[in-house]
Amino acid sequence: MDSDFPNKALTSTRFSDLNPPLSYPVLQALSQSGFDFCTPVQAATIPLLCSFKDVAVDAATGSGKTLAFVVPLVEILLRSCSHPKPHQVLGIIISPTRELSIQIYNVAQPFISTLENVKSTLLVGGAEVKADTKKIEEEGANILIGTPGRLYDIMNRMDVLDFKNFEILILDEADRLLDMGFQKQITSIISQLPKLRRTGLFSATQTEAIEELSKAGLRNPVRVEVRAETKSENDLVSSKQPESSKTPSGLHIEYLECEEDKKPSQLIDILIKNRSRKIIIYFMTCACVDYWGTVLPCLSVLKGFSLIPLHGKMKQSSREKALATFTSLSNGILLCTDVAARGLDIPGVDCIVQYDPPQDPNVFVHRVGRTARLGKQGHAVVFLLPKEESYVEFLRIRRIPLHERICSDGALDVVPQIRSAAKKDRDIMEKGIKAFVSYIRGKNLKLANWPWDMAYYNFLQCQRDKSREKQRKKNLQAKKEAKEKEPKPQKPKKTPDAVMRKKTARQRRAQQTIEDEEELMQEYRLLKKLKKGTIDENEYAKLTGTEELL
Repeated sequence: MDSDFPNKALTSTRFSDLNPPLSYPVLQALSQSGFDFCTPVQAATIPLLCSFKDVAVDAATGSGKTLAFVVPLVEILLRSCSHPKPHQVLGIIISPTRELSIQIYNVAQPFISTLENVKSTLLVGGAEVKADTKKIEEEGANILIGTPGRLYDIMNRMDVLDFKNFEILILDEADRLLDMGFQKQITSIISQLPKLRRTGLFSATQTEAIEELSKAGLRNPVRVEVRAETKSENDLVSSKQPESSKTPSGLHIEYLECEEDKKPSQLIDILIKNRSRKIIIYFMTCACVDYWGTVLPCLSVLKGFSLIPLHGKMKQSSREKALATFTSLSNGILLCTDVAARGLDIPGVDCIVQYDPPQDPNVFVHRVGRTARLGKQGHAVVFLLPKEESYVEFLRIRRIPLHERICSDGALDVVPQIRSAAKKDRDIMEKGIKAFVSYIRGKNLKLANWPWDMAYYNFLQCQRDKSREKQRKKNLQAKKEAKEKEPKPQKPKKTPDAVMRKKTARQRRAQQTIEDEEELMQEYRLLKKLKKGTIDENEYAKLTGTEELL
């Protein structure tokens, strides 16, 4: 390898070597930003988009996808329109979250500035729509960068925007954008754009959304798939090829299996051992982030730690301030929900802790992808309950390898301190109740849709064990033959009452559904009583059989 090419995440291809060649202003902007060599996804994607081909890019998180679409967008606009009118829209970049849109906007500015008379506009929620419309009317907008909700709103409000000469549409984190929650907005935005355009879809988990590509209007897209490689211990001593992984090659992922009441102590133990590092902790709900953001600073062992909460229900200004503060720190802890899971490039993140594992394996990939970016090393830990052990096998099948982490015997028991803080501070108590209720609701919803439960795990185990499955079928056949040889006893004549008592399978399922709904409604009523203070946590736990969660 060339001595001028030290980063393993990069290729030996320089941006200046790409074909078709990039323009001088773009090459100069790349050089001034410190980019000389391409990452694999950039080397593969930029020439395709610059050759006016549609692309569907599936690359591991942290692989440099943002430049892979920003550079060709600028190149296409350089060639197509030198002096656009103020309200002539030439390109749109859509991403699922405000934070990611802001990041893309900031990354793109040095390159968009090379375009003469081209104005880019950031459109995200958190501010009045009227302010955005007024700004566009006065200053114009040629490139729109933002979230689908705000873009949809602006495009439907403003007749002044002209899309006749539109050139390129980029959908970042495409799998999320094509979820049902964004379908209306995405469909409406695309319907207003000309069909003769370039379209690029980018995501770390796009293979799961391949059937949705037609909804984005791609015309014979070129598939670009770039995967990190991971080696198992056996591969080190054999000639087997390393298998493809959805996570960065420099990332080491562990799972820590422990009971619910041990999780706080194990979490604190991890934070203490990584005191000088930059850590992101993911929780299930916004209420959980609020609670832990209040209670963790009360613990004496965490005195001096920088603890920053971030979730989707915070004001936009608070979200931006929290993210900017954490980004500027050399060490600190970000407590957040999945609002900070996708696409964000926060420098220097050493460790990812998933206090609550996500239901969607794609979300798992995006969470851990906040570290080990662009060839660097990183570490991630996910907390699992004993009954969630099948999660490990499920992720392994999805090409996400996990290693076991042993619970620390020397972890300080912080639960008494947490309970004491709740007794002294009413704010902590109230936030704790809200977090508990939201956690139980989220947990019940997750368990109702959990795709890797024990039944699924046992099924996979049975499928892999061919001899065991063969023996099972053999035993079933033997029982069937033995039953056929037995003399058939005469059935007593059924009375009308007996006929009525016997239910069909459909009736039994209907009855079970009714019972399940009644049980859920009863639990919901108890949660409302708990929230109103009619019953306390202990009574709630006894009535729902969840004493072990307290």
